[in-house]
Amino acid sequence: MNFILFDQNSLKENLLPLTYFRPIPAIRCGILTLQEKWESFLNSPTSILSETYLQEKFPVLYQTDNVYINSAVFPSRELVRAIDTLLPGEILSKGNFPIAIRSGKLNWEAVQNFAGKKKLYDGNLQTLTHLTDIFRLNGQQIKQDFERLTYGKESRKLPETAIIIGDYPVFLEEGAQVESAIFYTGDGPVYIGKNVKILAGSLIRGPFAALEGSVVKMGAKIYGGTTLGPNTKAGGEIKDTVFFGNANKGHDGYLGDSVIGEWCNLGADTNNSNLKNNYSNVKLWHYPTGDFADTGLQFCGLIMGDHSKSGIATMFNTGTVVGVNSNVFGGDYQPKFFPSFKWGGQNYVDYRLDKAQQVAEAVMKRRQKDFDSIEQNLFKAVYNLIKEKEAGF
Repeated sequence: MNFILFDQNSLKENLLPLTYFRPIPAIRCGILTLQEKWESFLNSPTSILSETYLQEKFPVLYQTDNVYINSAVFPSRELVRAIDTLLPGEILSKGNFPIAIRSGKLNWEAVQNFAGKKKLYDGNLQTLTHLTDIFRLNGQQIKQDFERLTYGKESRKLPETAIIIGDYPVFLEEGAQVESAIFYTGDGPVYIGKNVKILAGSLIRGPFAALEGSVVKMGAKIYGGTTLGPNTKAGGEIKDTVFFGNANKGHDGYLGDSVIGEWCNLGADTNNSNLKNNYSNVKLWHYPTGDFADTGLQFCGLIMGDHSKSGIATMFNTGTVVGVNSNVFGGDYQPKFFPSFKWGGQNYVDYRLDKAQQVAEAVMKRRQKDFDSIEQNLFKAVYNLIKEKEAGF
């Protein structure tokens, strides 16, 4: 069987602005992206079926016999066994929630409305349906991914200057460098990927993961439930936060219960609030309704879309959403919803597409990445899409 991870349209909308530049399975939660998790459980490659403008960068590969899996679902052994029993023309569902479809070639619109023979799944099902799920589930997912990634493998040795307190392991991949650092592993493991650098004086509490090429700056204080995606620089105080990758928070400042997209930069002393003074539930901007919605959580910080940045000493309020390709700065607390392609603070102006592309090209070049025709086309498509979705801001 050929496995295809499909985006359910309503869930992709729920996860904006993080799904402007990527389909759902490219979201990182834990150590791995959802696509990487599925490929590990299936022991098979997968491709992705999403909106047309994303398919140049994330192409779908069809065969005669295809299994389409809802990309917002976290895999499990039980679920994979249930998917393996599907016959052509059948759909596996949990109630009315579609999990998997076995069929011939389907485009994105057809897979949304597939009406095959329903087969009910009565096992446990965990899904990524809200922005807050990414940081809320991250610690648990680090533990699960850690077991799969390190099973049967031997860790590189920690230097004698490093200190471990706790029963969970610290695992180092090839090329990882650790200076004098303290790891507390009483609550979860620590995963240090290839060529990661943990600089002197760092205090790290598991569950924690740093992926290939990341750097933890001197004296950083990082609490559990935090993931540094590839080539991320992290300093200051961080808690329960997921960096998708290629991002910078290299200086002091607090960041908690947050998600930071790719190619973002947080200026020195950028801080966010993650708890309201009256301890009430945090409301967060919800793109499908164009309004704020109750998260049901007391703790919720900053959601920042790809290619966005903050100036020095920027203050983000509890439950702030920043769109993509925005430059946020100013001495006051920033708006709790800061739209995409904007420049400024409480009073912002439009950020021209050509200027945003010039900055993106320069930023990516520093990481030895090309701002090639695929990235350029994606930029233009996202810009035009945002004109419709964020009209009026």
